[in-house]
Amino acid sequence: MLRSHRKSLCSLLALLICSLIPLQSALAADWKDSDVDTAVDRALDYLSQRQLPDGAWRIDNIGDSTAATSLAIMAFLAGGHVPGEGPYGQQIELGVRWVLDHQEPNGMLIHKTSHGPMYSHGISTLMLSEVVGMLGVEDATRARRALERAVRLILESQAVPKNDRQEGGWRYQPSSRDSDLSVTGWQLLALRAAKDVGCDVPAEAIDLAVEYVKMCTVKDNRGFAYQPGGGPTPTRTGTGIVCLEVCGVHESPEAVGGAEYMLKEPLQYRDSYFFYGVYYCSVGMFKIGGKYWDQTRDHLFSTLLEKQQADGSWVSENASERRQGNVYSTSLAVLALAIEYRYLPIYQR
Repeated sequence: MLRSHRKSLCSLLALLICSLIPLQSALAADWKDSDVDTAVDRALDYLSQRQLPDGAWRIDNIGDSTAATSLAIMAFLAGGHVPGEGPYGQQIELGVRWVLDHQEPNGMLIHKTSHGPMYSHGISTLMLSEVVGMLGVEDATRARRALERAVRLILESQAVPKNDRQEGGWRYQPSSRDSDLSVTGWQLLALRAAKDVGCDVPAEAIDLAVEYVKMCTVKDNRGFAYQPGGGPTPTRTGTGIVCLEVCGVHESPEAVGGAEYMLKEPLQYRDSYFFYGVYYCSVGMFKIGGKYWDQTRDHLFSTLLEKQQADGSWVSENASERRQGNVYSTSLAVLALAIEYRYLPIYQR
């Protein structure tokens, strides 16, 4: 009798332990997919209210900006909205036209920048690559011409003579003779997306850029640095992983080594340029997949959901990033949270 009772008690305990395992997993993440959907919807409502009458969005410390406008447009696209349709269709169209209105004769997509025109140019070229296939005929024709000119400028900038440790990359100015991983990341994303929609992007340009990215790898594949010879950070490591993955260099030792580094040194909200990093770290680890994405997703999504403001925006705690304003941080947060929707072509694995 006692033995039978003890056996039943053990069975009951085993069932209880098994039933707790999914609960423990859920508690570890402390959020649901529906929470992400709600956060994205609230953020897009916030962004829709911050668009200026002429179609632009602002960087707080400089004013209306092609970079801010392009980031906001991509946030709407990532959330599943398209030009000319739905609640934000007209706003997206107006934003695209505003960016097109601010292309310079040399192809540069730029209007007010605080940190080098190639940042804004790369971001805006990426946006045009993502949206051109969704536009109506008239806007699409105009956007296609602008995109081809923008791509040509990126390629010409890469071809500026540089020394062996800088060759293949990009920096702040089209005429820069050095390179860094941050600016290079935006140009590579733009080129890859442009190539996917039929723009002429020579394979040699991609290959040369990949070699520069690999030179930014820290010794023994322990992450990526801002420039060759530097130390790793989560943000730069996320950038390096994205660059290699979007260029077809899948699961390389450099990328996997970087992903291992990021599991040990995950991006933290207190880090400099957290929102810049949350975009690249999310895209990079998503493309690597497996345990790398699962752990990164739980950590970064929990952080973003906790830090969202009552009005749907996000505010940076870092002084340099905070000066960019809430449109900047909110757009990048949406681009991270919406990654599993896979609406943006660049998110495809």
